[in-house]
Amino acid sequence: MAPNDYLLTLMVFVPTLGALSILLIKAIQPFLKRSGREIPVTFWRWLALGFSAVPLLLSVLVLQRDWIPGWVVALVPEWVVAEPGFVPGAGAQFVHHFVWIREFNIEYFMGIDGISVTMVILTALISFISCLAAFGITNKPAGFFVLFLLLETGMMGTFCALDMFLFYVFWEVMLLPMYFLIGIWGGPRKEYAAIKFFLYTMAGSVLMLLAVIALYYTSRPMPGIALALVDGTAAEHTFNLLRLAELGQAGLFAGADPILGVAFTKIVFIGLFIGFAIKVPMFPFHTWLPDAHVEAPTPISVILAGVLLKLGIYGMLRFNWSILPDATKWAAMGVAVFGAINIVYAAFVCMAQKDLKKLIAYSSVSHMGFCLLGMAACTPQAMTGAVFQMWGHGIVAPMLFLIVGVIYDRAHTRDIEGFGGLADRMPEYAGLTGFAFFASLGLPGLIGFIGEAMVFLGAWGAPTTMGTGFRTLVMVSATSVVITAAYYLWTMQRMFLGKFNEKWKDLNFTLTLRERLTLYPLAVFALFFGLFPLPIFELINPAVHLLVRIVVGTPSA
Repeated sequence: MAPNDYLLTLMVFVPTLGALSILLIKAIQPFLKRSGREIPVTFWRWLALGFSAVPLLLSVLVLQRDWIPGWVVALVPEWVVAEPGFVPGAGAQFVHHFVWIREFNIEYFMGIDGISVTMVILTALISFISCLAAFGITNKPAGFFVLFLLLETGMMGTFCALDMFLFYVFWEVMLLPMYFLIGIWGGPRKEYAAIKFFLYTMAGSVLMLLAVIALYYTSRPMPGIALALVDGTAAEHTFNLLRLAELGQAGLFAGADPILGVAFTKIVFIGLFIGFAIKVPMFPFHTWLPDAHVEAPTPISVILAGVLLKLGIYGMLRFNWSILPDATKWAAMGVAVFGAINIVYAAFVCMAQKDLKKLIAYSSVSHMGFCLLGMAACTPQAMTGAVFQMWGHGIVAPMLFLIVGVIYDRAHTRDIEGFGGLADRMPEYAGLTGFAFFASLGLPGLIGFIGEAMVFLGAWGAPTTMGTGFRTLVMVSATSVVITAAYYLWTMQRMFLGKFNEKWKDLNFTLTLRERLTLYPLAVFALFFGLFPLPIFELINPAVHLLVRIVVGTPSA
């Protein structure tokens, strides 16, 4: 096998190796204490950061080789750079494929394409930054980083899995670490927030599991589409997501027997869609998110906003849009309506917030609505905008939560109205906050503008085959631009302008090196990709355009 064949497996399981290493060292800690040796808290932090850095470094190798700076090439072995990088439009790449559980035709099948490549890179980047931000964790740091690294494995594996069963395993792997990270290291209502997150996600997982089982047992060979394991063994059914997509596009599932008198594809689509919509989160399944964000420690809020919410959109694209294109056309208008509700409703809710973290949480609900609207319109521009919005929000939202963490670590409050005049005492912090707010509200030249503008333009021209009324939804959703600007500017006014609250006169107003190392890289990405989005477009466009052709060219259910 070529070195590239192991790349994704390493990116997925190196964090697991890190978690096991921490557990092993923790197990021998009592013996070290007896000999008079103590393991400092900083050891756990740097060990976890080192293991989290490996996927980030490996993600550089995913890119085309001519994108990698020469000084980076000089640091890695020649056999590594001799391997080709990701080629847009070439299908699944960096594939690692072998039979796992033969009795049920389950395979270990890892690979990435244009839909997942940016998400893999984003996961590696945000996980590393979040791990660095977690250096402030002092309560049970070893346990925190064990769960954190397992969570990174689950997220990375979900984006890389091309076997439906393997995808579900990684999807569930994320659940328990996140539950404990919120429930142990969270705020005053951490238990409530953790169990609410767990119950919502588990309910969605049950629906998803039923849909997965239905797809597996309905799949069968068709003329020109043979179902065989990677070793050539013939199979009656398959979990292979690529084969399932071929079967769905060939009309197998559209012709399957109805369930309770309802078309098979509609029932399965709804089961999958609700499971993924809870993770997005989509109205009315969104209420777990503000509680989880408010109670979660800052590094976990960063992961939650930067990566976990994208898994819902990615799952819809990988399952609903790819495997059930006929049902996608049937549901498109409904998805668009819920997307518009997300955008406008959550923006209005932001106006009423006094807790800065809850405001940012609801803004995430609003911004993920753009992904739903763009996917539903299913034009090349709208779909590209939706996928780019995943990337853009994954850069800006972590920056916003890190900004909340900066002030909370000092004042131990997030009450917007409790501050005032901070711009005079914390000009650097005020500048970074203003930059992040403007990037989030979609100021031209910053990363938030690209995805939203493309979704609006693409949805305006949505074909009638996807439903009528898209232009009305675009006009309704466009009101959020004004509302978003209003709540961000009003927040800036209350926190940074006016008279300084002398209550905070003894605070340390200077950002630490760790805070700068987490905030400034995200600011650079937000500016660079706002001005030069072409590198992302080149990665995603071929896969996005193919997905549009699949859905638009399929008869409605």
